[in-house]
Amino acid sequence: MDHFMERAVDLALANVKDGGQPFGAVLVKSDEVIAEGVNELHKVHDVSGHAEMLAIRRAQEKLKTNDLSDCVMYASGEPCSMCLTAMYFAGIDTTYYCQSVEDAVDAGLGKSAFIYEELQKPKAARFLVMKQIPLKQSQDNPMKQWERQR
Repeated sequence: MDHFMERAVDLALANVKDGGQPFGAVLVKSDEVIAEGVNELHKVHDVSGHAEMLAIRRAQEKLKTNDLSDCVMYASGEPCSMCLTAMYFAGIDTTYYCQSVEDAVDAGLGKSAFIYEELQKPKAARFLVMKQIPLKQSQDNPMKQWERQR
């Protein structure tokens, strides 16, 4: 177990040397590395290019499944809310991390803490304004259509 965390931290350190942020992730199944990732925001300008997200994408593609419930995530930093959500959607039920969100804030990487705080607020009190626009009566309901086709 320790060697997987060491690998995640080594990936994070190498990413910093490459001009990226200090995040690395290793996804493990049956004590074998299935996929790895580092934050690639500095390379691809994609806010979803986080280490954990990339490891999940690569594992799902490699294993040809969306279900990673038999996998364990090792992350150099505590996962942000986006990565945490992706882990829930993928069925990952165990994640180990090394450095906390508070450590990230201390290093000048404070968005995760802000977003975690925002998600605890009611929708109306959040920074991001969200307003629902109902379907027009003339439109077919995509959710109902999906439900019918299942």
